[in-house]
Amino acid sequence: MNVELVTVGTELLLGFTVDTNGAEVGRACAAAGIRLVRRTAVSDVPADIRAAVAEALDRTGIVITTGGLGPTQDDATKAVVADLFGRPLVTDPDVAQSLEERARRMGRWPMAASNRTQAEVPAGATVLPNPRGTAPGIWLEDPAGRIAILLPGVPREMRGLLHEEVLPRLGQRVAGAARVVRSRTVRTTGVAESTIADRVGPLEPDLAPLTLAYLPSVDGVDLRLTAWDLAAGDADARLAAGAGRLRDAIAEHCYGEDEADLAAVVLEMLRARGATLAVGESCTGGLLGARLTAVPGASAVFLGGEVAYADAVKIDRLAVPAELLAAHGAVSEPVARAMAAGARTAFGTAAALGVTGIAGPAGGTPEKPVGTVWLAAQWGDAARAVRVVFGGDRDEIRARAAQGALNLLRRLLAGA
Repeated sequence: MNVELVTVGTELLLGFTVDTNGAEVGRACAAAGIRLVRRTAVSDVPADIRAAVAEALDRTGIVITTGGLGPTQDDATKAVVADLFGRPLVTDPDVAQSLEERARRMGRWPMAASNRTQAEVPAGATVLPNPRGTAPGIWLEDPAGRIAILLPGVPREMRGLLHEEVLPRLGQRVAGAARVVRSRTVRTTGVAESTIADRVGPLEPDLAPLTLAYLPSVDGVDLRLTAWDLAAGDADARLAAGAGRLRDAIAEHCYGEDEADLAAVVLEMLRARGATLAVGESCTGGLLGARLTAVPGASAVFLGGEVAYADAVKIDRLAVPAELLAAHGAVSEPVARAMAAGARTAFGTAAALGVTGIAGPAGGTPEKPVGTVWLAAQWGDAARAVRVVFGGDRDEIRARAAQGALNLLRRLLAGA
């Protein structure tokens, strides 16, 4: 079954509101074996809504809309779709009663006249009760079998109606044995997308009918395998086998699957060894510590860190020798190593990280351009340091530096 999604709201196009509804509908449909083939965002202009819904119905015969069901003048979806189906709007007595009871219960009586419009539905439509809000969902179907499913734009309300009302109804219409669309993601970091492609590319023909997508971000490159329209057991077996082949191909660059977080992976590796961790960071300005403390239970492993931005703080708080700073500069291998060693000594930990670099946009030189970062890791008597030149703006460089530091320690712990 193919469906399309039309998200309605000028705020989506202006960028003031992120379209989380689109992502939720996509994930939910895939899990239910329903293929979402197109997502379209349109403004609150009636003509734009009508065109998008009509085109979607022409292509697939089933369209889901989100937004535009409220009581204000810019909420035009319901009236537009009713007109498109040639149906008048009529007051649903059950919805009207529910609205009145809600208004009395919340101390908003008498109810505003505009709220009463939310009880209007296209004649012949099925009302989808919305216990989380005032605007009900609407299921509208014509003799030709075309279906328009109208959902509110408030994410919490939309999500409830989608899972409780819409997907069960659509699932009943999926012919034959249950089929699913499922994905599995292998997460990598510290390696370029082109290098991964060189390693993984030759495997792609053997992964069929699974499809493979490369998803680069500041954290690394995710490899997402997707099984389309397969029986659940077959999909799971193929995804497991395919993920295993990808992990073997990229080996030391893989740190987990699906929602794995590198900070959590490193903390678990240290927890399994009964070890603790401290950090000394400069250009990341506390971002590395924030990544670690965002993991529930981090306090069992991560003892703390020092944000040593100024050279004087590096000297006073992390015991970085002044002569190293004078001879090599703050962004250098000796200083990064000394920061890690200083953090380890200050906090009495078995493992430590040091990060120092030039995040920009100014401060770079021909020898040390913007994006130059030195990372150092210590684990017991073992230590490593690496120089990396990260691309991107200031925020991206800092995020990549924090990820790179965690990955350096991961590899040191793994002996990779």
